Amino acid sequence: MSGRPRMFGFLLGATGMFATMYSTQAILPEIGRTFRVSASVTGLSVSVTVLMVALGGWLWGAYSDRRGRKRSLVWASALLVLPTVALAFVPSLFLFLCCRALQGLCMPGLLTVGVPYVAEVFTPALGGRAMGRYLVALVVGGLLGRVGVADLSTAIGWRGALAALAVLPAAGALVMIRTLPDAPQPRRSSRQLGAALAQLRNGQLRQATLGGSALLFSFISVFSYITYRLEAAPFSFGTREASLVFLLWAVGSVGPLAGRLADRFGWKRVALASLSCTTAGVLLTLPAVIWSVGVGLALVAAGMFSGVTAVQIGVASSTQRDRGSASGVYFTCYYLAGAVGAYVAGLTWQALSWPGVVLISVFALGSALFGLGRGMSAAVRSPEQSQRPGVAVVDASGPDWVGGGPPEASR
Repeated sequence: MSGRPRMFGFLLGATGMFATMYSTQAILPEIGRTFRVSASVTGLSVSVTVLMVALGGWLWGAYSDRRGRKRSLVWASALLVLPTVALAFVPSLFLFLCCRALQGLCMPGLLTVGVPYVAEVFTPALGGRAMGRYLVALVVGGLLGRVGVADLSTAIGWRGALAALAVLPAAGALVMIRTLPDAPQPRRSSRQLGAALAQLRNGQLRQATLGGSALLFSFISVFSYITYRLEAAPFSFGTREASLVFLLWAVGSVGPLAGRLADRFGWKRVALASLSCTTAGVLLTLPAVIWSVGVGLALVAAGMFSGVTAVQIGVASSTQRDRGSASGVYFTCYYLAGAVGAYVAGLTWQALSWPGVVLISVFALGSALFGLGRGMSAAVRSPEQSQRPGVAVVDASGPDWVGGGPPEASR
């Protein structure tokens, strides 16, 4: 394909998908009041979606390896429309959660498949900036799904606001089917289960998964329950005012910059810096001072999106075979961590208020910092690795692997 492949259709689909994923986050207190349930139960509207994304990642990743990336992306976006519209009509919390679960099952066709698709179609022309642009599309979707839903709910109610988001994946499917470039035929193993199990032995993939999972765990914990904190004393904000904190997601536009830094210094160094930034941001939300909370949330958002850009580059470069399966392993663990974070943070909020949310977030981030830092130290103590082509190397001026192929552990 000559020139730079067009990304618009793919980015539109990604925006629509991500807008629906966390669309209940800014209106959790309203949903809780409607169904007369506690904060932790209301948080299940996030948890069940994220859990289904985790489970569906295995299926969509393997499907895209065998049937093609473009087909997966288009079908996933089209199927997402139905449960999104149904949210406007369900009469009970149980059926509401069922629709959210169905949304989650559709989303991996865009999320899990998106990483290998970007690596195979756009990265050859754009480098790490391609993954950064993908993350910026997710940021835009997140803003539409949070701030947009909160604003619209004041005019037409939260049910209508959630259903209105169906316009985005519907438009994404129509544009993608007409304009999306085809990905090259992916290299894959003959056995689907064996391919997935082989990726569990991929050291680089495990490290990227640890970093991404910790970032999402803390990100969902913080942003799912910050609205409860802001609506309580001493802030006492309304739903619309509290939802404006999600505008801080705009700092996620650092994604392309993080991609360029990962090209130069290596994805792992950028991931470690992002984890540190997120940890500092979480701690800054502790004081009951609005400017401190605002700065802290901005750092959490910046660390999240720059870090996820970096670790997804690590996932894509961890193997050249069965990339869909590798992406499935990553996103399964990533979204399992997010599902746990959404629910456990609700329990800690009820038991310990905001300090409890901060405690579990810092614990997750610290664990990832220790794991990635230890892995980097081990690589430094093994200089003989740098003598073999295609094997992980540690060089402050370049990426984490170079040479004729991916790290040998992933082959």
